[in-house]
Amino acid sequence: MSTDYHLSRPPRKQPGLISVEELAEDIDGGEIDTVLVVFPDLAGSWKGKRMSGHFFLDDTLGHGIEACNYLIATDVEMNVLPGYRYANWEAGYGDMRCVPDMATLRRIPWLDKTALVICDIVDENGVPVEVSPRQVLKRQLMRAAALGFTVKMGAELEFFLFKESYETAAAKGYRDLSPDSNTIQDYHILQTTKDEHIIRAIRNGMDGAGVPIECSKGEAGFAQHEINLRYTEALEMADRLAIYKNGAKEIAALAGRAITFMAKYTMADVGSSCHIHSSIWDTETSRSVVAGEGGPAGMSKLFSHYLAGNLATAQEFAWLFAPTVNSYKRYQLGSWAPTAVAWGTDNRTCGFRMVGHGQGMRVESRVPGADANPYLAFAGVIAGGLHGIENKMELEQPFEGNAYESKTVTRIPWNIVDAIDRLESSAAARAAFGDDVHHHFVTTAKHEWQQFNKAVTDWELRRNFERW
Repeated sequence: MSTDYHLSRPPRKQPGLISVEELAEDIDGGEIDTVLVVFPDLAGSWKGKRMSGHFFLDDTLGHGIEACNYLIATDVEMNVLPGYRYANWEAGYGDMRCVPDMATLRRIPWLDKTALVICDIVDENGVPVEVSPRQVLKRQLMRAAALGFTVKMGAELEFFLFKESYETAAAKGYRDLSPDSNTIQDYHILQTTKDEHIIRAIRNGMDGAGVPIECSKGEAGFAQHEINLRYTEALEMADRLAIYKNGAKEIAALAGRAITFMAKYTMADVGSSCHIHSSIWDTETSRSVVAGEGGPAGMSKLFSHYLAGNLATAQEFAWLFAPTVNSYKRYQLGSWAPTAVAWGTDNRTCGFRMVGHGQGMRVESRVPGADANPYLAFAGVIAGGLHGIENKMELEQPFEGNAYESKTVTRIPWNIVDAIDRLESSAAARAAFGDDVHHHFVTTAKHEWQQFNKAVTDWELRRNFERW
């Protein structure tokens, strides 16, 4: 991630973003004929409708679209699940309204004649639906704004690239796949050149869709890549990440290839992360308040409270950063994924790493995996920080040395059952998100564990078929 948060030139309109007037001109001129009207579900994946361009302008623009409210109360396989307060059979699974946020309107270069707009979800009275992921994040940003702060974020999101298409991978049961390289390619130029036809298409596609890219690089796995998005305010950053994750998969699929954002697709290689860099800024002065006096390692007293809050809530909020059974297999000793709830100055063995200087100073949370919903993960980071600020929590001194080997540090939950228990009993989570949202989170997390328990894995068959 770039360490310089100063603008080097006057702000400019981001390529790809368009106004309603420009959309109308493109539709009338035949340049755009389809508008994707989307919202994030609990996994952070897009749900929505493809609208004809003229219908979007004539009808959808002013009203939005209706969609069944079960769409934010399912698992990744679209199973209708019991136990939710918001959406259930007893209430008839009615409609919710998806209202376009026109500030998110943009062209999608890799899809022919297509634009996209992200929606906020409201009920029949126009009241925001609190359990919708974008609203969960918005609520935390409103809390920060009430304290006079703007939260800015950057993200580093990793994935693996395979020679197979998604269809071929599925036909093989997602086993014995062929990574696109046979060597570790961290910072490797020659090896990543071999993948450049895909990675360049993703970089340029994102730039053209109003998702500005800093760089791409090889990562520490076989055919593992990282594409870094330029930092911005938290809601816009979450929107960009959701566009990037969906778009990267679409671009790969159009080229007959597959990529995965699983946290740990194989135990034979490293996992994939979503490192989240965050900083808080004074809204009135538009200056970062991270660096300063009063806290350790050159940070302000205020930001030391923010970081202390993230440490204090790391176990209780773990499910927001690691939402699947698979997520917890990423947390392996010496694997570049953190296991320690500790912070250090530029120390990659810790869950939280302070980096940068001056206006570029920030904390990197290394806890989230690539499978995290960006809206919920960002909300967790902010809620943890605000918990520390509101309670003026004192920050421990930075950890020095190898946190993987420490006998004294607190550990990130090592399985989803532990994470569920900590989330369910968390007073901090209830206070930050509200009782209904907290219940929605816990219900979703429990269903993930229940669905896993309905499956017999290959490992169980190999281990037990003949031996018991």
